[in-house]
Amino acid sequence: MPEQIGGARNWDYRYCWLRDATLTLLGLMHAGFYDEALAWREWLLRAVAGSPDQVQIMYGIAGERFLEERTVPWLPGYEGSAPVRIGNAAYGQVQLDIFGEVMDADYQARRGGLTASESGWNVQLALMEHLDRVWMKPDASIWEIRGEWQQFTYSKVMAWVAVDRVIKNAEAFGLQGPLERWRKMREVIHRDVCERGFDSERGSFVQAYGSKKLDASLLLLPSVGFLPVTDPRIAGTVAAIERELIADGFVRRYDTEDPPDGLLPGEGVFLACSFWLVDVYLLQNRRREAERLFERLVSLCNDVGLLSEEYDPGAKRLVGNFPQAFTHVALINSAFNLTRDTKPVHQRARASAGKLKA
Repeated sequence: MPEQIGGARNWDYRYCWLRDATLTLLGLMHAGFYDEALAWREWLLRAVAGSPDQVQIMYGIAGERFLEERTVPWLPGYEGSAPVRIGNAAYGQVQLDIFGEVMDADYQARRGGLTASESGWNVQLALMEHLDRVWMKPDASIWEIRGEWQQFTYSKVMAWVAVDRVIKNAEAFGLQGPLERWRKMREVIHRDVCERGFDSERGSFVQAYGSKKLDASLLLLPSVGFLPVTDPRIAGTVAAIERELIADGFVRRYDTEDPPDGLLPGEGVFLACSFWLVDVYLLQNRRREAERLFERLVSLCNDVGLLSEEYDPGAKRLVGNFPQAFTHVALINSAFNLTRDTKPVHQRARASAGKLKA
């Protein structure tokens, strides 16, 4: 299903994104499915094996790398949402956040007792060498924009997460690596984000360096441990997103009237982002607000309990890719956060929050 009826956003989603895969791996472990998580991690290592500068953000389900995009003009698309596309040109994009997701998933897997392999650590070492060369460059962001690449704040944060987790892996499990160089790299990235990704006039982190715009991905900063939720910069960011990115109680991923992706304005609220706000509310000890938002989100499920990528509050219908793993993984994590003493959001947030000053 397209993101925008009658518009240009109609993508082929029959592939495996590293981001979604690693988040799914975390969800499987939290649910106790360690055999499945191990199988998924082995697929991940096979997919990214090879030259680290050739790592892709997505692959075919059998590890295919060449996913050339083309349009199919003889198909009208769902409710006239032409052009219909086969393949996905995003496979050639740089999205720096995937490094953080992969490294964090491996760290959490080791902590959960999954058997580690020497080849897996070697892959991580190679990826770290590559990240050291590219983290300061612009990218297409978590939203894989098709406009001009920018210095997206969340992308830099996740580059920091990658370095932080590989350090934690080495320290906790006696793995060999250039720890002092990594520690310096972690400090440099953290300082860079705090100096260039935070707007003191707004009192908030912003979508990209030099921008005044917000981005819902910034809700994840305390969840991944970049800064503690009690930091005033995080509080200011959450408050700004509540003021400017909420529509009918749900969260938009960015300013949809002036999107950064070079596409037509307008889209529904982004359901995964709304679940991220549930998790932040829990970190802020705003449990009742977290419960109310979670209950509203779950009420959007269709008759078999599935959710799409987005929701149109005006038309009161699910829109976007359907069903979408990204949304359901976020739902599962929020459900665990609300119902378990050991909460996934605390597990990630406490990995590093508060250990650095900026």
